[in-house]
Amino acid sequence: MFRKLKIIEMKTVLFVDDDEAILRSLERGLMDEPYNKLFTKSCQEALEILKQEEVHVIVTDMRMPEMSGLEFIKIVKKEYPHIIMIVLSGYGEEAALKTAVEQGEIFKLIPKPWKLKRNFEKLIRQAIDRYNLQNGHETVKR
Repeated sequence: MFRKLKIIEMKTVLFVDDDEAILRSLERGLMDEPYNKLFTKSCQEALEILKQEEVHVIVTDMRMPEMSGLEFIKIVKKEYPHIIMIVLSGYGEEAALKTAVEQGEIFKLIPKPWKLKRNFEKLIRQAIDRYNLQNGHETVKR
């Protein structure tokens, strides 16, 4: 019997953090996760990547040298409102960050230090599911 299998488009997650050790840790820890992963140390480079690649979820640090994570989020939300944002922060919740979470600009806030298995895998999959729901795509069954 012939069955047609529906191919589900693989989603892409972009990780932005100026600390290369964090990016390497994420790359190693998430290598078996079922989505494409892109890594960059700069918000400016991330914005260039967005011009060339279809990105569905962004995980960004809040404090970076050339641009704050909040500035980056505001640019992304204006230019690419469909992208789901997750924020890493080693600092207490600033008022502006709390407001961004409340207004829905940020899907989740992950405080540093974080646990890869407990935080990232589950939250990124939830963010991909949120993207799929918001944009009329099928949710991947696990």
